[in-house]
Amino acid sequence: MKKLLFWVALIFCVSVAEANAQKYALIDTEYILGKIPQYVDADQKLQSEIEQKEKEITAEMKTLQGLIQKYQADQARLQPEQRKQREDELMQKQKTLQEKQQKYFGQDGEFAKKHEALISPYRDAIYEAVKEISLKDGYYMVIDRAAAQSVIFAMPDIDISDEVLVKLGYSK
Repeated sequence: MKKLLFWVALIFCVSVAEANAQKYALIDTEYILGKIPQYVDADQKLQSEIEQKEKEITAEMKTLQGLIQKYQADQARLQPEQRKQREDELMQKQKTLQEKQQKYFGQDGEFAKKHEALISPYRDAIYEAVKEISLKDGYYMVIDRAAAQSVIFAMPDIDISDEVLVKLGYSK
């Protein structure tokens, strides 16, 4: 019986030691990207373009709303053919505006593509730096805190974001 307990305890200790031997780390890509001046400048320019286009589309929406209100006020005095023509014009303007919104802000829109083109080289560089650090330091897994919504808390000493910045040449 003592031998059985001894072996169970030994197996338990070995499995716990092996589980503790695996190393994990965290990075925060938002933090890392925020420390790269070229990315910050390019992102600010992109955000400025987005705001400009949003203002333009908002102005067009207000204009369309004004035309709709004018049509509703005039509707009783219009002949059926005139009503149909104005409704068609309003529908076409609304469709054009929706297409414009999709063109710029849709999932595959112009700004989504620009953002992807902007972030892609930095994301690739971060991945390579994390890979090198992981291989060097023996990390089994590195989790991105910015993308992992389920990480509620992690010890700060497993965050290697600053080490990634050093590897990328953006920190001392």
